[in-house]
Amino acid sequence: MLPRMNRLRRDKDIERVFKYGRGYGEGFLFLKALENNLKVSRIAFVVGKRIAKQAVLRNTMKRRLRAIIRSRLPEIKISVDAVFVVSRRPIRSDDIKKTINKLLTKAKLI
Repeated sequence: MLPRMNRLRRDKDIERVFKYGRGYGEGFLFLKALENNLKVSRIAFVVGKRIAKQAVLRNTMKRRLRAIIRSRLPEIKISVDAVFVVSRRPIRSDDIKKTINKLLTKAKLI
């Protein structure tokens, strides 16, 4: 789990990122990122019912993404709000790590 200060939790904040943030796509993931005025980066994950009907599968995907991001958290640029959106089901676990690394590099967050 991400530390509490690194979680983007309020609907208002997530909507602001979707409305004003820049979008980046890579494989099965889409990232919206927006600078904030805080001294920490906050991150949220979205997996829709269209991707997985069962909540167990959606939560499993979010847990895997969180674990990878948590390991990369010290490298991520400070003062950014980011929302990761899963656009389709990933094939393998290796694809998840590679895709996240490419996406973070493309968005210049690391």
